[in-house]
Amino acid sequence: MEFIHIPRFHTDPITRLSVLPSHLTPTTRRQYRGNSGLTIRASSSLGKNRQAPNIDEGTLLKETVVPRRNMMVVMMSSLVLSQLDSSLSGNNQVMAETSTAGMFKEHMDTFDGYSFFYPKNWVQVRGSGADIFFRDSFVLDENLSVEISSPSSSDYKSVEDLGLPKMAGERVQKQNLIEFMSTRLGVRRESNILSTSSRVADDGKLYYDVEVNIKSYANNNELAVMPQERITSLEWDRRYLSVLGVENKRLYELRLQIPESVFAREEANLRSVMNSFRVFKTMD
Repeated sequence: MEFIHIPRFHTDPITRLSVLPSHLTPTTRRQYRGNSGLTIRASSSLGKNRQAPNIDEGTLLKETVVPRRNMMVVMMSSLVLSQLDSSLSGNNQVMAETSTAGMFKEHMDTFDGYSFFYPKNWVQVRGSGADIFFRDSFVLDENLSVEISSPSSSDYKSVEDLGLPKMAGERVQKQNLIEFMSTRLGVRRESNILSTSSRVADDGKLYYDVEVNIKSYANNNELAVMPQERITSLEWDRRYLSVLGVENKRLYELRLQIPESVFAREEANLRSVMNSFRVFKTMD
């Protein structure tokens, strides 16, 4: 048995092996070895009783090399197109999943009994005094926090213990003004309740939603003696969105803060965060 290189060969219909025509001379075999890039097996299955086809060697080289090259081009093109189509299909699926499910992350506190979704580009900040605090990486005035009443000093049965949503809104407004009270001279805060409402979420619990606007004004020269020298200007203008819920005999408040200048652009995401807030029972 020998291994040779040839540009064209025949397939034995019985053994399905690629074999050399038996009529080729040794000189022709050497020429084929030099002109071809394929290695095939010369089989003895072409016995004496089987006649090789009468094919002119020049015609064989001239007429069969081009079709074989064309066939290889077609095969390679089909393979490349198939892989490209598969790759594009996979990328489309990944992008669809990213654009729909990748906008938020979930925070769940099983110890205190609450959970919510927040924008994935927000980062947690420690040492704020709240139970949890997240804020936007670029717009620092855009943040959220969760406050929980002390378990030793509260005995809430329902969020309705706060009264009607309007009464709960007045409580939130007052608490915000106390929190943002300033000791600087010439600073003035104005607050308005924009809306209050109640809703039952998919967990069957009642929640209150409260929206408050707070503006801060300050003098550019608080130490000036003459009133005309103290010019008051707007320092900041923010909206506060609160969700109130009761569980484990405690009052929970999720509060979102955002500048009024970007509220319209971010409102849909902020509403999604508010609607995601849930309180649940903890293990005693």
